[in-house]
Amino acid sequence: MINRELIEVFSEIARDKNVDRSELGSIIEQLFLYIIEKQNGDSSNCSVIVNIDKGEIEIYAEKTIVDKVSDPNFEITLDEVLKLDPDLSDLQIGDPFVEVIDPRIFSRRIIAHAKQFFSQRIVDVERKYIYEDYANRVGEIIIGVVHQVQRDNIFINIDHAELRMPRKEQIPSERFRRGDTTRAVIKSVEITAKGPDIVVSRADNHFLYKLFEMEVPEIEDGIIEITKIARHPGERAKIIVRSHDRRIDAVGACVGMRGSRIQAIVRELNNEKIDIVNHSDKPEVLITRALSPAKPTELHIDDERKYCVALFDKEELETAIGKGGVNINLASRLIDYKIDAFAPDEYKIYQRNQEITLSSLSEIPKDIAKSLAKINVTNVAELLSASEDKLLSADKINEDNLEQIYDLIQSLIEVDKKEESEEETTDQDEIPNS
Repeated sequence: MINRELIEVFSEIARDKNVDRSELGSIIEQLFLYIIEKQNGDSSNCSVIVNIDKGEIEIYAEKTIVDKVSDPNFEITLDEVLKLDPDLSDLQIGDPFVEVIDPRIFSRRIIAHAKQFFSQRIVDVERKYIYEDYANRVGEIIIGVVHQVQRDNIFINIDHAELRMPRKEQIPSERFRRGDTTRAVIKSVEITAKGPDIVVSRADNHFLYKLFEMEVPEIEDGIIEITKIARHPGERAKIIVRSHDRRIDAVGACVGMRGSRIQAIVRELNNEKIDIVNHSDKPEVLITRALSPAKPTELHIDDERKYCVALFDKEELETAIGKGGVNINLASRLIDYKIDAFAPDEYKIYQRNQEITLSSLSEIPKDIAKSLAKINVTNVAELLSASEDKLLSADKINEDNLEQIYDLIQSLIEVDKKEESEEETTDQDEIPNS
């Protein structure tokens, strides 16, 4: 009777934790082996068989028949064997004997001591289930409730699982409170000593992709394809779409009737602006579309270097670059071309800067110019467009002499501008009065 009562108690705990019955049987087996080891110091000669359906627990200990017992856990006398089963009179000293152990011999104190072991094993199994479940769902969108908000992480609960959204996976403009419901995409699942680490994201490109897939049935059906995404989470995103059916306009389908589809996505992303770009095999067309909402007046494209100079009217230039360079950076990432935006007069200066090689400037030491040339910085234009980290990676370049180089180049540009202004004034003076 005690067997069935024990199994019922264990089963109730397992049900609360969503532990499978077959897994429960394995845990109970391990539990009794643990109890035996705690009581006897060793359980290597014991085995436990659990039948959940019948409510039976059978424990066996394999012992050797000896004349005199020195270790009762592994040895038994022939007289004791015959007391247990008189029909085994043909056994002799040295033969093995399997003794059936009644679970009722274990004291309540020992069983209570094993409660922590059982609880931990239940937790381990639960964690394994959670890991296996979410490991197969990477890339899916989940909906959960914010459980805890910390400085670097937001923790989201879904049933028995806890999911983590690190700061870098959050939309910077969003603020969450405990109890808020939110959507996110499962980005990665790893097993750790503390259990499964399920990382979710709202800043990842795939989250935007899944939102479009949810709102635009043509994407899920494969009629419309999103070929590339570039995002600055919370501010702006650009996507390239193409239709595999000439009858269906890819951009129109993504926008929806009166903007219903795109607006649902924009609201979910805390009013992140989204530019939808129609695919084109022509780089000049794709670049023009990617720079939206600004429209370039000229494009100078170097396909081999994957580099483009885009010229804009002065009033359009700020829009083309965007706040903090967001628009032009997203366009560059979207089409894998480095894009520089200029007004026409700025482009003239840029062209002249390309013609001024660093090796021709007497103020720059030859060894410095050679070091910069090794990282493909050979003229003034390349130096001004290169990142500081790239320049500092060159030999013999440090923050001090880099600052001096910048000052030198700036003085040259100012002189150049002054001479250009004087030339324009002279030209105007030479125009005869009509």
